[in-house]
Amino acid sequence: MADEAKNLIILGSGPAGLTAAIYAGRAGLAPIIMEGMKPGGQPMGTTMVENFPGFPKGVLGPELVTRMREQAERFGAKFLAGDAVSVNFKKNPFIVQIGKKEYWTKSLIIATGADPRWLGVPGEEKFRGRGVSTCATCDGFFYRDKVVAVVGGGDSALEEAIFLTRFAKKVIIIHRREALRASRFMQKRADSESRIEFYLNKEIEKIEGEKVVSGASLRDTETGEISNLVCDGIFMAIGHDPNTKIFQGQLELDAKGYIKIKNGVETSVPGVFAAGDVGDPHYKQAIVAAGAGAMAAIQAEEFLTNTSA
Repeated sequence: MADEAKNLIILGSGPAGLTAAIYAGRAGLAPIIMEGMKPGGQPMGTTMVENFPGFPKGVLGPELVTRMREQAERFGAKFLAGDAVSVNFKKNPFIVQIGKKEYWTKSLIIATGADPRWLGVPGEEKFRGRGVSTCATCDGFFYRDKVVAVVGGGDSALEEAIFLTRFAKKVIIIHRREALRASRFMQKRADSESRIEFYLNKEIEKIEGEKVVSGASLRDTETGEISNLVCDGIFMAIGHDPNTKIFQGQLELDAKGYIKIKNGVETSVPGVFAAGDVGDPHYKQAIVAAGAGAMAAIQAEEFLTNTSA
C-alpha cells in the first residue's frame, strides 16, 4: 500500500485548499484535492468580493473560486468529489476514506474550513448575499450611510458592530438576553460609539424584504411582544463551527474545536498541516486562508523532501 501512496492529499477546495493545490502542483507533487460537501468553500455563497488583491473592480465569489481551480488544474492538481468520512494518522502513510474507498498519502493538508452559525429563521437563506451576511469586513463597505443590525452578544459581535460604524449611519446590536456576553473592554468600546444602539431581550423571528433586506420582525424574549425593525442589512455574529469532527482523537484541537497549529500551519502530527478557517478562529478572510494554503504546501514539500532523504 505504501508504494501506492500519494505525495499529498488536500481536504477542502476553498481559497486555502486551492492555493495549496496551486503551490503543490507547481512543485511537482501531483496533489489530490478532495472537494468536500461544499466545493469552493464560503466564497461560493458570496456575491461581490472587493478585498481580494488583483481585482480592482471586485470579483464574484464563484468566479474567484473557478479561476483558482483552473489555475490548480493547470499545474496538474486532480479533483475528487465527495467528503472525507474518516482519517487515520497513527502512522505514515496516512489513510483518508471517502465513502468506502481508502486513499493513502505521505502528507496531508486540512482545509475543511469553518461554517458560520445561522439563526434558521424565515428569510435568512433567501437573503444571503442580498442583505444577510456573516462578515462585516467583507461586506461593510456596501452599507455606507445605511442602517444595519448585528445579531450576537459576544466580543466578535461587538467587533463587527464597531467596524460597521465606519460605514453605516446606525448599527443596532440585537441580543436575546438582558446582558451581553462580551468582555467589559469591548462593551465599553461599543457603549462609547454614538452610532451603536442595543436591542436587548430581542430575537429575530423573520427577515423581511423583496429583492433585498428591508427589515425584520423581532420578538421580545420576556414579553413575547412582536415589533418591526427597519434596516438595510443584517450581520450574523453568533459564532462559527470548524469542520473538524473526523479529526477528534487524531489531532490536538482547542476548546472550540479548531485545530491547534504551530509554526504557521503545523498540527500535532508531523506531515499533517492545517490551512484556513479550520485553524483560524479570528480572521476568517479569503486572503488569509489563501496565504495559509501557500504556507502549508511549502511546508508539505519540505516535509516530503526531508523524509525521503
